[in-house]
Amino acid sequence: MVQSDVLVVIDLQNGVNSADYPLVNLENVLHGVNQRIGNYRHAEKPVIFVQHVDEELVIGSDAWALMPMLDNRPTDIYINKTHANSFYKTALPTILDNLNVQKIEFCGAQTEYCVDTTVRFAHGLGYDCYMVRGLHTTADSDLLDAKTIMAHHSMIWDRRFLHFFE
Repeated sequence: MVQSDVLVVIDLQNGVNSADYPLVNLENVLHGVNQRIGNYRHAEKPVIFVQHVDEELVIGSDAWALMPMLDNRPTDIYINKTHANSFYKTALPTILDNLNVQKIEFCGAQTEYCVDTTVRFAHGLGYDCYMVRGLHTTADSDLLDAKTIMAHHSMIWDRRFLHFFE
């Protein structure tokens, strides 16, 4: 089941998950993301991997690399970003325009940072945004546990910024 023109996978990189701040439910999220990737490939629709770059996630480093469990291929589209917003000073807007995208499905990490910022910005640009419920993750913060963060954002996004499907 593919309901969008493109799948955007955000920041599922080795360095985003750490022993000090482990991403919650990561194995299930990766399994679900790989299922979505397979669905998009079967439908011959593009998969875009967005990777954050900063002083800890240096291009080419193991920390910057996508998690090895992800089904990524050289034929996929790859975008580097330096801001929580995947649209900010990246090729994403041009790529989406060139592909005539109107509907985007999102998944990835971290819920309250890059996923939230990108979803809200995409909605503001007029894209129809979608997500399979539960295919985003984050780590506990000093203020809230990860499950609360994820539930809070899911509640805010639902039917306001994106549409969930099971």
